[in-house]
Amino acid sequence: MSVQSSHSTIYLRFLDLVQGVRALPDFPVLDPVEERLLNLFATAWHSGKQITVLQAMGMSTDVSSTTAHRRLKSLRKKGMIALMPDEADNRIKYVQPTPTAQQYFSQLGECMSQAHAA
Repeated sequence: MSVQSSHSTIYLRFLDLVQGVRALPDFPVLDPVEERLLNLFATAWHSGKQITVLQAMGMSTDVSSTTAHRRLKSLRKKGMIALMPDEADNRIKYVQPTPTAQQYFSQLGECMSQAHAA
């Protein structure tokens, strides 16, 4: 089996595992825009960056700021993000992951590990 074919197989296993996890009742239901934004946020959070609401609204070039703002509200309502005020300026709010978001990423990471190990 070629390396490319092996990688395709791993990726397809990953997608299959994710579909199974998404069917679980405690797994949050996210629309594609929410998922895309959350993934962008995760990349920034992983590198130690703080994201303001204004920055979050402009992170995806293919999502309008109005749509991004609506999705921030829905992600907050779903318990995936929290908005924390800046210590020096209460007008500035930072988007931060919640334990629910961390569990979400953990479950997806577990799917990746299982797909690779199979």
